[in-house]
Amino acid sequence: MPTKVVVNPDQIAISDGSSFLVTARDGSIDDQLPQGFFVRDTRLISYYEISLNRSPLKLLASSPLTHRVALYQFTNPVFRTVRGTVPYGQLMITVRRDVVGGLHEDIDITNHSSDRVEFQLMLAIRSDFADIFQVKSQQLLARGKTQTNWNDGKLMTEYHNESFYRGLITATEGSSSPPLYANGRLVFDVILEPGETWTACINHIALADGNILEPRHTSAEIDVTEAGRVLENFLDISTQLQTSNAAVAAIYRQAMMDMGALRIAFEENGKSYWMPAAGMPWFMAVFGRDSIIAGLQTMAVNAEFARGTLARLAHLQATEVDDWRDAQPGKILHEIRRGELAQLHEVPHTPYYGTIEATILWIVTLAETYRWNADRSLLDHCSLPLGRALTWIDQYGDFDGDGFVEYLTRSKDGLRNQGWKDSGDAIVYPDGSLVDPPIALCEVQGYVYDAWKRAAGIYDVLGNHDRAKALHQKADDLYERFNDRFWMEDEGFYCLGLDDKKQQIRAIASNPGHLLWSGIVPPERAKRLVARLFQPDLWCGWGIRTLSSKNPAYNPISYQLGSVWPHDNGFIAAGLKRYGYHAEANRIAEGIFAAASYFEAGRMPELFAGIERQAESFPVPYPDANIPQAWAAGSILFFIRTILGLEADASKRQLQVQPFLPAWLPDITLTNLVVGDATVALRFWREGEQTRWEVTHLDGELEVYANSDSDSSQFRTI
Repeated sequence: MPTKVVVNPDQIAISDGSSFLVTARDGSIDDQLPQGFFVRDTRLISYYEISLNRSPLKLLASSPLTHRVALYQFTNPVFRTVRGTVPYGQLMITVRRDVVGGLHEDIDITNHSSDRVEFQLMLAIRSDFADIFQVKSQQLLARGKTQTNWNDGKLMTEYHNESFYRGLITATEGSSSPPLYANGRLVFDVILEPGETWTACINHIALADGNILEPRHTSAEIDVTEAGRVLENFLDISTQLQTSNAAVAAIYRQAMMDMGALRIAFEENGKSYWMPAAGMPWFMAVFGRDSIIAGLQTMAVNAEFARGTLARLAHLQATEVDDWRDAQPGKILHEIRRGELAQLHEVPHTPYYGTIEATILWIVTLAETYRWNADRSLLDHCSLPLGRALTWIDQYGDFDGDGFVEYLTRSKDGLRNQGWKDSGDAIVYPDGSLVDPPIALCEVQGYVYDAWKRAAGIYDVLGNHDRAKALHQKADDLYERFNDRFWMEDEGFYCLGLDDKKQQIRAIASNPGHLLWSGIVPPERAKRLVARLFQPDLWCGWGIRTLSSKNPAYNPISYQLGSVWPHDNGFIAAGLKRYGYHAEANRIAEGIFAAASYFEAGRMPELFAGIERQAESFPVPYPDANIPQAWAAGSILFFIRTILGLEADASKRQLQVQPFLPAWLPDITLTNLVVGDATVALRFWREGEQTRWEVTHLDGELEVYANSDSDSSQFRTI
């Protein structure tokens, strides 16, 4: 078994809905670090420390128990009291925290010494009510007015800034001795005889947008909260996986847990839906690109992720030009926030639309969802948003009329780069210098090609065959135009994009790998493209790097200049599968699953360092990665679909399989796989170098067949 590497070893994060807690491993919160208790994009607790007579506790162990419960175990340091000195290790202190809207905290202290002990338990607590953008960027600024009152055993801190209001009430639900408040601390007088235990139950009640979010003491079982019941329901109704590879089974299960825990519930036209938030801790909000990609990744697990995402984002589709928010009619949002800066219109996230792919991938996801559920009402409901999205591509995506979609922020606070690599330094020339927008990224053109092809299929279903024919022609024209302008013959690779002078950005990066997934690569060029992806400057053994190690800007521990992103590799692997490069797709899957097996709980982080994999090495964490993160968890599920070659056409009641199991994954059984109104169970296994498969259970009408190009064979069906 590999040595376990703890991702973010100095941090524990738990959440329930939009409320989340980020602490150090010892449970403390430092207001100078990106830590705290957050509700609706506002930090309600910015500093927290537990001490005995002002002496900090000694951490023994700490860990999340579930997505919303964490446990911290401490003992005492040597500390002085009025009755003398208490030696080290005489007290056992257990702190259990549970996020359920608000934050519930249980503190238990047991005296294991042979003497009576007397001391003061002190809880230092402060609230800065900082906006999540300020906390994440560590650019804190005193803004509104804060007032704290102690009354009837309750500590109430309130914050006002114009119309914006947040508050926090800290109160004991029950304790062995009553609390006092002084000098910014809750103080409990504790007297313990040998063997006795002192307890306190503390509620941190959040006040936000007219709502009182009261926590409650619960067990660590999943189904005791509303969000937990949603998670358990998701696990019950989604595709289950069994395999003799215990590590893969555990990683798949953790990915499912993470996807379920990240769900956001909402109502649309009287119906309840849910969609994934982007990730913990900084992106527990509605996102465009991230949620769409997670919906695509989880199609063979539970298509309702995509359905909810489509509905919510269509409802928030832009209707007018608003440069402050980078909005144009038909555009799908990037991100929406509910904190102080957003509510007072000091940031454009109300919502902000600065993403180039979300609108295009929304179309791709709509078509793919229909292929898995054959729900004509979905197409009818989304027909107007679809038309608006297609119009956006023509009128605003290609704003200079050169036949390619490019991005350029028009907001003073907008994102400089608006592809999935959206950090300010992500897009560089071969010499490492920054590329100035407008930029037409290569993969975006592939997405447009795919979107037009898929939209044509939708219009055929809707009976608008003239529109379908026109879209097919547009896609075919783009295919020729793109391959003429973006291909670098000397490199056997596609350029990263076109710059503001319409010249090739000849940097070598992972982006062209997405072109295989979109299908815009001529078959005769695919072989050279694939070979280039696996050269050592891109392929590090754990995955394909975001940027070639030969580029002067390369940094393996940067955000997007040489790191490895699981979702990026997932799209590339799916593209390799599409073009028949099964072994290469499995090679990427092995690297990603191997990396996941080293991380705590087998949980796939947002990204990790692109440092070369060697015989005695492990993947190096990126310190600020979001964990869990939707499209990182989704990539695990997407890799399984890719390995098995699952492609649905629910309208024809068909499921195609093209399984190529690698030696490290000798068998897989899927149960509760839903295609349209049919539910099927499939078993896959290796015999020598061959992969065989069978249908073991089927409810409803569904034809399961092998792709004609596959060398796998069907054993039997029922």
